[in-house]
Amino acid sequence: MERSLGLMCGAGVLPARMAAEARRQGWRVVAFAFPGADGIEADRVVTSRIEAIGPILAALAEEKVTAVAFAGKFWMRDLLGVTEPDADHARLAARAGALVDADITRVIVETLEGLGIELLDQRPLLGDWLGGARCWSARAPDEAAWAEVRRGLAVARLAADASVGQTVVVRRGVVGAVEAVEGTTEAIRRGTALVGPGATVVKVAARAHDFRFDTPAIGPDTITAAAEGGAVTVAIEAGRVLIVDRETVVAGADAAGIALVSVAVDG
Repeated sequence: MERSLGLMCGAGVLPARMAAEARRQGWRVVAFAFPGADGIEADRVVTSRIEAIGPILAALAEEKVTAVAFAGKFWMRDLLGVTEPDADHARLAARAGALVDADITRVIVETLEGLGIELLDQRPLLGDWLGGARCWSARAPDEAAWAEVRRGLAVARLAADASVGQTVVVRRGVVGAVEAVEGTTEAIRRGTALVGPGATVVKVAARAHDFRFDTPAIGPDTITAAAEGGAVTVAIEAGRVLIVDRETVVAGADAAGIALVSVAVDG
């Protein structure tokens, strides 16, 4: 029996990669392309909008989708900016209440389960972009830099566990920025502007992070923002934060003289 996967596609290069990996694994892929999604090769592409949930639910039923996965960037500001939702969007938003990840995920999971659809963990569809603990760049952190990384990891884990944000910017132990609704790139720009050159950027996942909904990630924009702000180290949680377009990211870090490391946070 053919397996049919509904891939909810946001912006960036990840949807195309996940669609290709899913098809390689034998899935029939129905791609729901939200604004910013492009270049996706799928068995069917359904143009979608976040404020119009009804047509998405109808297409899931029509295509006999048995599993759904999310791919790419979906911004909280898009949810906050919805002014004319369809009836299904309004119903789901009312059930969610607060627009935090846990509540949004709960409603999505409940809705899909009601349709007999499983929401998948993204990680099996990511290929080799999730890596273990290591230094990716030519430059490695020195002991002073590792002290900054440890400080950033402690603060970032607190923020992530509280569903505030996953990224912090620190310099000499001072927290210049904690990511909120603006996202990683803007948090880096804000933080490096406040603390000045020599900052460390750290990104982690919450201990209870639900990888069905998304996988925390950095990409070329992360390194560009860090370099423009004079950051000297970018550290991510090994095995739980994704490096999107890894070759480009590592090359960018090396060109900027940034130490890029994946760190095992627990243990």
